[in-house]
Amino acid sequence: MTGSVKKSLHVLLPTLGSSGDVHPTIALALALRARGHRPTILTYPIFETLIASLGIEFLPVGTHAQVEALIGNPDLFHPRKGFALIARYAMVPAIEPIYRLIEAHANSNTVIAASSLALGARVAHEKWGIPLATIHLQPCIIRSLIDPGMVGNLPLSANQPLWFKRAFFSLADWVGIDPHLKNPLNKFRATLGLRPIRRVLYQWIHSPMCVIGLFPAWFAAPQADWPINTHLVGFPLWDGGGGHLPAPAEVLEFLNAGEPPVIFTPGSAGSTMHRFFSESVHAARILKRRALLITNFPQQLPRDLPVGVKAFGYIPFSDVLPRAALLVYHGGIGTLAQTIKAGIPHLIVPNGFDQFDNGARIEHLRLGLSIPQTRYRARNAASAIAKLLGDSALKKHCQDYSAKIDSRNALTRACELIEGLAPITPKTYP
Repeated sequence: MTGSVKKSLHVLLPTLGSSGDVHPTIALALALRARGHRPTILTYPIFETLIASLGIEFLPVGTHAQVEALIGNPDLFHPRKGFALIARYAMVPAIEPIYRLIEAHANSNTVIAASSLALGARVAHEKWGIPLATIHLQPCIIRSLIDPGMVGNLPLSANQPLWFKRAFFSLADWVGIDPHLKNPLNKFRATLGLRPIRRVLYQWIHSPMCVIGLFPAWFAAPQADWPINTHLVGFPLWDGGGGHLPAPAEVLEFLNAGEPPVIFTPGSAGSTMHRFFSESVHAARILKRRALLITNFPQQLPRDLPVGVKAFGYIPFSDVLPRAALLVYHGGIGTLAQTIKAGIPHLIVPNGFDQFDNGARIEHLRLGLSIPQTRYRARNAASAIAKLLGDSALKKHCQDYSAKIDSRNALTRACELIEGLAPITPKTYP
């Protein structure tokens, strides 16, 4: 990607989460650098080696222990308990560190492009006026009282009365969100002389300057009550494929040895998904299909895998999905985008967070099916996989949607929006 701007910016990119959250930030950092800017990613130390290998500046947030405590907790993807864990181990501990890093490294050419969970960036914008874009990977984080989509595993729609949706979100904030975020956030804000806030994820989470959705409008139509400064740019794709993180030779040998396999993965952070893998292996047996299991945590796998079923660690999806028959996965937005680009059917097995909403949108687009984790059993999975693989019209539909993904254009538009934050008159920050 090439481009030119009037001045070089120092772009701070705070992000929290798994590979699916960090990889889009890497894509954005690489695009910004190609346009003459100086990007710096603020995230967990587990990504430092990868980010440094790309020549991108890195500032650590949090510790390995915090990440391990979060990923290793079996309630991480629980529909009701999961958010409390995200708040406790990810969002709250990072508020002050992200704020302090921004405070220490900002200069007159600095702008911030922060992911949804990086609340310290929003505080830094309020305190010092540093230009800020909020970046959302998933549409469900941008609330709407018109057509909210799925909220967890609960469907809300345009047909439901406004009073019900307003009451639902008020109750969700009061019971499920603010108890975990409001007090520690306001305690820190008080030390900076900032007024307290409530309903953290309602409107405050969005930058008043610019909100960038890293997904296209055909995936989630903009709602009239979204922030007026919201811009949907499309899916950015980066996963280390194309040679930077090459697939092991054993993977290529497996792909070359027979028919395209069904790939099963619970996502890069899924470490307690033993049942997912046992049911998946059983489904492959029922179907008599070759299968590829992908996980960073092999202790989840059944002890003895049948012939035709192989397991591997991290593999760039951009390298293997185009050679797969179908992907069975958790519904993470990054994996979803790669699957659409590969032009293959989806079988989504959502656990929590945005995954139910993403699954519903894939079904609405007629690109696949969604089975909640609680109902994911071998025979259900085998039936769904057989249905998807036997639907020639759906396969053609998936291939047509592949052409809709333009990562280069999505990144260009995101960069242009970030460049538009540059102050006309330089300002000195602390």
